Amino acid sequence: MSIYLGTFGNVELKRQFNDSQIDGTVTVSDVDVNRKRFSFDFDPGLLVTGDQVRISNKEDSPLSFISGYSGRAVRKFINVDELNGIRLYNSFADAINGGTTNATTLATPSASIEIKVIIQSSTFRILSQVRSYELNTQRETVDTTSLSDNFRSQISGLMSGSGRVTCFWEYTGDTEKELPQYLLQLLLRTKVGSRFAGQFYIKTRGETPTNDPLAANHSIWHEVEGFLTSCAVQFVADQAVEITADFVTTGPIELKVQLEPGSPNILQENSDGIVLDQDSSAKLVTESSGL
Repeated sequence: MSIYLGTFGNVELKRQFNDSQIDGTVTVSDVDVNRKRFSFDFDPGLLVTGDQVRISNKEDSPLSFISGYSGRAVRKFINVDELNGIRLYNSFADAINGGTTNATTLATPSASIEIKVIIQSSTFRILSQVRSYELNTQRETVDTTSLSDNFRSQISGLMSGSGRVTCFWEYTGDTEKELPQYLLQLLLRTKVGSRFAGQFYIKTRGETPTNDPLAANHSIWHEVEGFLTSCAVQFVADQAVEITADFVTTGPIELKVQLEPGSPNILQENSDGIVLDQDSSAKLVTESSGL
């Protein structure tokens, strides 16, 4: 029997949102070309740095405040400053870093532009600085005992889940991972909600605590969707600041086990790969090929 330490797991989060649409108007004065920054009226907290958004012109005309761009809609990562000013970026890491160097170049529009902004789901990212997590699964029972029975009779009912994640607080640093500060921001979202998708790994690939080389490719994790119900900040002098986030699940709780890596390619009956028309060197792969 092997003992698995908690160091062989991790937590991955994916930002999820409802279908709420944020409407606004970008006026000529809202665009600062030199600082590559623009703004429009929206409630504080609706948009958070690192969000991937789709911005489109409500009049189905080009987004003329983006320099050299003639499209009607654009999908970018955003950085939101303390005054609700927005900069656009091509990657999550650049959005977290902020600044003007990698920001999308803007242009002064000739007139006001009515836009709509929809927050898009992004990819799973490792949540940094996790100290511990727990995931609880509960099943309700329904009492079916009749008066003539000598023993109580019950049947299983609906399932539900809840959990808690404890992290060392961090608001800047690793730009490839989801920072714990995001949990505090996520809870405060009003219109778009505090939903997320989570993968809670018990064992990840690359770890071989049993010294079995074949076990290095094994992965075991829970996959859930949920929303945050509370966040607490523990501040004690001379100790690391921690945050605790409680959540409940909103759908199926799946325990996934991958014991063999297998081929990531989707094959034809003759075992050949499926070639894409757009690129003959590209092939279809399974969704789990990135694990």
